[in-house]
Amino acid sequence: MKLNLKDLEKYLLPLKRVFSKYRQIKDTDQVKKFIQEQSSLVSQLTLYGYLKTRMGAKHVIMFEDKDYLNSINIAKWHIYAASLVDCTFFCFSYLYKERNFSKTEEANRIFFEILNTEKTNGMNSEAYESATKEFNSRYQKINWTSHCDSEPFSYSSNALYYWAPIADELKKLDKKIVLNSMLLKWNNIQTDFKKLTINFNSK
Repeated sequence: MKLNLKDLEKYLLPLKRVFSKYRQIKDTDQVKKFIQEQSSLVSQLTLYGYLKTRMGAKHVIMFEDKDYLNSINIAKWHIYAASLVDCTFFCFSYLYKERNFSKTEEANRIFFEILNTEKTNGMNSEAYESATKEFNSRYQKINWTSHCDSEPFSYSSNALYYWAPIADELKKLDKKIVLNSMLLKWNNIQTDFKKLTINFNSK
């Protein structure tokens, strides 16, 4: 997936509340769509927002550099894959705890359906394999009742900090801000998901 300046400006728009698109989330097909779209939106907003903020006016020139664009593409896929892991576990943990949805195997099915789709869309193999390993490891030991209340988005937030193509000496100065920027956006997503699933069909 090649990025250009038009893509950048598109994804730097403020994160919108999801109620304009989702009136209600009542089944797992809608959960899947929510996970995929919100993970993509949050990961790209935070990555591109951070790059533009850190580089200032130079970001226009940097986004014309092919090598740097390649670095952004690699980072984007890793952050998005990590976001899929976190968002999937949060959503199904919340449904298990608050909506009496016991079919936790659906988390596994939906996650890999999304991930495999994104692999055909260009997700690099390293990001795919890393997300697969992380998901499988956590799936075996997750506490579905408590996970949604136990910092469920720390993995993707740290992925943003790790993969953003910014010099390490600069990233160290930004760490708290970078992590909080993603966590704040995930807080909005959590709030929306809770409200949108009030009438979720748990059967």
